[in-house]
Amino acid sequence: WVSGCPGPLDGPVATCGMSRLLGGTLERVCKAVLLLCLLHFLVAVILYFDVYAQHLAFFTRFSARGPARALHPAASSNSNCSRPNTTAPSSGLPEVPSARPGPTAPVLPPCPDSPPGLVGRLLIEFTSPMPLERVQRENPGVLLGGRYTPPDCTPAQTVAVIIPFRHREHHLRYWLHYLHPILRRQRLRYGVYVINQHGEDTFNRAKLLNVGFLEALKEDATYDCFIFSDVDLVPMDDRNLYRCGDQPRHFAIAMDKFGFRLPYAGYFGGVSGLSKAQFLRINGFPNEYWGWGGEDDDIFNRISLTGMKISRPDIRIGRYRMIKHDRDKHNEPNPQRFTKIQNTKLTMKRDGIGSVRYQVLEVSRQPLFTNITVDIGRPPSWPPRG
Repeated sequence: WVSGCPGPLDGPVATCGMSRLLGGTLERVCKAVLLLCLLHFLVAVILYFDVYAQHLAFFTRFSARGPARALHPAASSNSNCSRPNTTAPSSGLPEVPSARPGPTAPVLPPCPDSPPGLVGRLLIEFTSPMPLERVQRENPGVLLGGRYTPPDCTPAQTVAVIIPFRHREHHLRYWLHYLHPILRRQRLRYGVYVINQHGEDTFNRAKLLNVGFLEALKEDATYDCFIFSDVDLVPMDDRNLYRCGDQPRHFAIAMDKFGFRLPYAGYFGGVSGLSKAQFLRINGFPNEYWGWGGEDDDIFNRISLTGMKISRPDIRIGRYRMIKHDRDKHNEPNPQRFTKIQNTKLTMKRDGIGSVRYQVLEVSRQPLFTNITVDIGRPPSWPPRG
């Protein structure tokens, strides 16, 4: 008899075969389920150990950094140890607290070469009263001492405007009234310096300009452009930009007193501009021209002798009006000027910015300009040798 099958007294033999078939199938299914469960268990164990290894590495790094932070509490209180304002103290030295960076100023774009606010031809008149209080109200952005910086752009140059001066208060008020708005529209960073000659000795325009150059640099060493302007000259067009270029600049090329024409080719008077490097290259201006006339031609000679050339604006833009006035006392024509002009090549190296002598008596910063009163001495009693 076959085990598990019925005996002679049981059912048919077919029933035994069916039971045997079902039993074998069930056994195979159970084995497959067991193998699947075992595979699932193995995968779970592998993943568990992988995650455990990652956690172990993290806690190992954390515990390694712990003692260093304990030595520097200031550093451990900050989650970002690479910040520049968190500095570990040196060995043996006390910790110096670092300053927190303050708010950074906005970066302004460069000022345009052609300022958009210019109006062109201007109506210039000198008949209306011009009190300084009115001029001050008209220019609220001008700081004490006559300093101004555009609020919306960064100029390429810092300009010092130098005015030789004595007993011209009436003219100065008109100059300030017209020039401050013009210079602001030109988007200049500038300062205005009135160099006042003390006493009643003979006037010396060029020497005062040398003094202005030196004194302006004492106040602000960043000045790199110098505009030298007579106090009685006002431009009639704000497109005549008070800037310095590759060559010395002559601005006042068409004055009304000369019929709006250049009086002669070598004329360099009225209003001119030189960069700091150009001014030093010609040794500044001559100091020995006492009285009216001659110093402008000497300056022109210095520029030519050093290999530079004069640049000028278009004659329609370089127009100026002059405030009419009588000749100043103690500013009579210099009888030696023609001889001196002929000897510029011999004198320019010894007479100039390197040899100027003066004494500052007072520096007064007014709302619209800086007044510097100086004693520049007196002319020699005999004609100096050329």
